[in-house]
Amino acid sequence: MGDAEERRMQQQVGTRVFKKTSPNGKITTYLGKRDFIDRGDRVDLIDGMVLIDEEYLKANRRVTAHLLAAFRYGREDLDVLGLTFRKDLITQTYQVYPRDPQAQERPLTRLQERLKKKLGDNAFPFWFEIPAKSASSVTLQPAPGDTGKPCGVDYELKTLVSSSDSNSGVDKAKKHSQVRLAIRKLTYAPWVNRPQPTVEACKEFMMSQGLLHLEASLDKEMYYHGESVAVNVHIQNNSNKTVKKIKVSIIQIADICLFTTATYTCEVARQESTEGFPVGPGGTLSKVYMMCPLLDNNKDKRGLALDGQLKHEDTNLASTTILTPEVSKETLGIVVFYKVKIRLSIAGALGGELTAEMPFTLTHAKPPETPEPRKSIVEIPPDPKPVKDDEEDLIKLDDVIDTTGVIIDDDDIIFEDFARLRLKGNETDDLNNEHT
Repeated sequence: MGDAEERRMQQQVGTRVFKKTSPNGKITTYLGKRDFIDRGDRVDLIDGMVLIDEEYLKANRRVTAHLLAAFRYGREDLDVLGLTFRKDLITQTYQVYPRDPQAQERPLTRLQERLKKKLGDNAFPFWFEIPAKSASSVTLQPAPGDTGKPCGVDYELKTLVSSSDSNSGVDKAKKHSQVRLAIRKLTYAPWVNRPQPTVEACKEFMMSQGLLHLEASLDKEMYYHGESVAVNVHIQNNSNKTVKKIKVSIIQIADICLFTTATYTCEVARQESTEGFPVGPGGTLSKVYMMCPLLDNNKDKRGLALDGQLKHEDTNLASTTILTPEVSKETLGIVVFYKVKIRLSIAGALGGELTAEMPFTLTHAKPPETPEPRKSIVEIPPDPKPVKDDEEDLIKLDDVIDTTGVIIDDDDIIFEDFARLRLKGNETDDLNNEHT
């Protein structure tokens, strides 16, 4: 996306509605956003519209929408002999056209009403409700040079066209008459007033009286992405040994819950210090260490768990998985959690180390509820570069906010083609991936 295109987008004010058209141009799928938040008791409703060509309506072609969530635990190029390294977690189907007479009537959402008014009678709605506390979108960061779709949990919304008399729309559907959209399900952990994490550890030594005592605590239990973690450390050395340095680190643990549990462990932030050291016999040290776990500092680590797909502008480290007794780990695919680890290095041949760990929660800040203001229609011409059907569609879908203070007519909708967001510095990588 060039600078002129970026400036043009910034000048358009209103609610973005994104669309993608099938290769044969017969159906177009519209969605208001691509990120859907699990708020604990519910997940944001997936509501959209499908615009169907008049020719397909006259031919009574059946159009169905499918929501698929799957855990991919192997590269696509390893799929052989009909065996796929993929486990389906969620599968839902909605018949868009003709309407299923047995389906329950439900009112259109405000977004669907506005799209219906704009698109006309050939537009038909669909809805999907993702179960709360289900698997969230998580990607395991591949090694440099790896090709194909990375391992992890991904969500896909697929719209298919088939003959109305076929028993299976999926079997009869052709690539030229389908639309595939990658969406994300993210987790927001509601604030809970939990006690501050604390830990105490002691170490005794042979041929030495007294103990080496370590106390540590965090300033709170829950942190948001981008926040610094404050680790309070107090050392009381009542032994005759000397503590020569300290290492404080934040570690991400990702449990791959499949047939057996495998674990990826990645250090995402670290601070190693000799300031105030050595702490000799009878000495004490109290200090606060600040660390901020960020993806920017860990882009070369294979197996690191991330929120959603790679090469996305707002991708970050994966959020902590919220586990409840009624949810089985196997239905989540990947379970992510974080801990702070403190390690004291003790001088001497038999000194060794003293370690302590504290778990904490890393999550998103509370997302705003999605407003649905009344807006007028503004359409943006599509990007002249065609979008391939098998392209991964990764784009930020926030409402455009006016920052000029000008009063906006409450009816602006901006139609924009679904396409990969081409970021400065990443455009080459994105273009190379179009061939995978």
